[in-house]
Amino acid sequence: MVYLDLRHLNRADYADSLAVLQVWDDLHAVATLQGTVNRRRPQLYIDYIENGPLAVDAHWWKTYRRTGEWLSGRDTLRLTSVVEAVEYFKDQLRGAVVYDPGVPSTSNVASAVAGIDDLLAVRYDSRPQSLYSRLCLSGLLAVKCWLVRPDGTPLFTGRGLLPDTRCPSSGSVKCDPYLWFIEHYMKPGRCSGRYAGYYIDQQWRKSPSCTTHNHHQLTNHDFFVSRRAFFFDLSPWGDEPATDDPAQPVGTDLKTLRLLLHTADSLNGGRRMCYVGGFPAWIFKYTRRAGGSHEPVDTEWQFSELISRYNAFKDADAIGYGALANASFWQHFPLKSHYKQPWITRRELRRRGLLDPNGHVDTTRNYFVIYVGDYDASSWVSQMMPRLWDAPERGRLPMMWCVSPVLGERVPHVLHYLRHTASPLDYFAAADNGAGYMMPGTAEQQDRDEATTRHIDAWQRHCTRHYRRWGLTLTGFIIDGHGPAMQRRALDAYARFSPNGIVPQKCPPASLHRGMPVLRSVWDLVSNDPHEAARVLVEQVHGRQLPFHWFRCILKSPQWYNRVVEEACRMDPSLQLLDAPAFFELLRCWLEERE
Repeated sequence: MVYLDLRHLNRADYADSLAVLQVWDDLHAVATLQGTVNRRRPQLYIDYIENGPLAVDAHWWKTYRRTGEWLSGRDTLRLTSVVEAVEYFKDQLRGAVVYDPGVPSTSNVASAVAGIDDLLAVRYDSRPQSLYSRLCLSGLLAVKCWLVRPDGTPLFTGRGLLPDTRCPSSGSVKCDPYLWFIEHYMKPGRCSGRYAGYYIDQQWRKSPSCTTHNHHQLTNHDFFVSRRAFFFDLSPWGDEPATDDPAQPVGTDLKTLRLLLHTADSLNGGRRMCYVGGFPAWIFKYTRRAGGSHEPVDTEWQFSELISRYNAFKDADAIGYGALANASFWQHFPLKSHYKQPWITRRELRRRGLLDPNGHVDTTRNYFVIYVGDYDASSWVSQMMPRLWDAPERGRLPMMWCVSPVLGERVPHVLHYLRHTASPLDYFAAADNGAGYMMPGTAEQQDRDEATTRHIDAWQRHCTRHYRRWGLTLTGFIIDGHGPAMQRRALDAYARFSPNGIVPQKCPPASLHRGMPVLRSVWDLVSNDPHEAARVLVEQVHGRQLPFHWFRCILKSPQWYNRVVEEACRMDPSLQLLDAPAFFELLRCWLEERE
């Protein structure tokens, strides 16, 4: 195995344009290198992602280098530069794909082409010390695909016909490279429709200091390169030009995105799900923050609704903790075939005094459960669990950790670690909205529009497989967004793979569907002050008519939870925090009494 230390790139001065170029070029090239050489076996690991004082990649490497763990005792060669790594692995590459620094979208197309054709993505730059000069002009790698003309002039102009096709330009320099890719790679079936990367293109280089140093998310590309995915960075809005391409005809981004998703759905035969890694880059593009007219959450929901119409879901690498490295390496981690979780019996509920001898619920108490999230993104789980999960205060209270089971594809080592270090009070449910983030009500509506059942059927098959592996029977939260509420067919699907409960946004306060408890989501506890959060919790409990209450929290520490619960129960002694199985089984009992 090769271990490549790139943490020095985190010290780059983003006020220096040449330093920004080096960060971009090195990380883009190494991500596409990893995607190719790690496709069949783990060969190349990089040390790059940092979260405050935590060196994330070094942490997980050391965790599994311990005696008896997966990487224990394996020979390792340490390298310090991208050029060294390319030289070491050059026999596993077929050459380079060179893209246009003046057409930002060509960087994403280059990642896709690199994965399909086993190439290295390199930005055109004729300066003597550029990566392009050191790799391509030096003769180390032959250029096999040009997304810019060899003299550096644009290949894509937004006029005439797309290069080497009879297809007319969209009128957008940004969108034309994607249309070219569809014609040359997707329609001929050379690209996988099963995986896609929704990551910011070279536009990042214009404002690299908007947020955390690693939010170019180039290191996230490697897994999707290894799966021969398509990549894109397009606006989900059709009522205004994309903020990064204001001269385009209104709606061109959305039209292009729909065509990409439709083509992928066709490649998948309309029966399989497309795994989209990424999230709208809302600080940089497509929102009011970037000169548009839409709010960030509305943009998140708009994109989620859109992909739900094409049998796609997202692994939501959102800004803040959106950087992930080495997923192409970790994808080979040897997971167990099944991770069991017990469910509670009614006898146990009676033994604990939660049911009386006649099976009735004590309604003088207020029972609550906490959605411990948000863990619907591989990047967030990888970056935050070393701090939050490993805290010494964990295990003192029952916690419903809501982690999307599909993250086992990109960060299997983290999910395995959670299961093997869990305390008896740690229980796992699926994060929003199951095995990935899509909107089931929207998918169901699409089925009605098409007079088919394929969208919900595909979602059910997909979730069933992942829930079975991880022993899940609960879905801790379902974001309905601006889409329609779930109707019978979607609820039937959840009753099959999540029979012990779901928590949607749009539903009656509490109900049973084919024996599955359905509880409406109510409130997020957002304050970092435990006293204030406890006050809000008690206030919300007093404002409801039900004795069952659900609260959502995002990236809070076990210490915070302990203090909030202690304070809330002091304010209202009727409150009782339950573990997830007891809460949802007790809710089921209570609902059955009322049928």
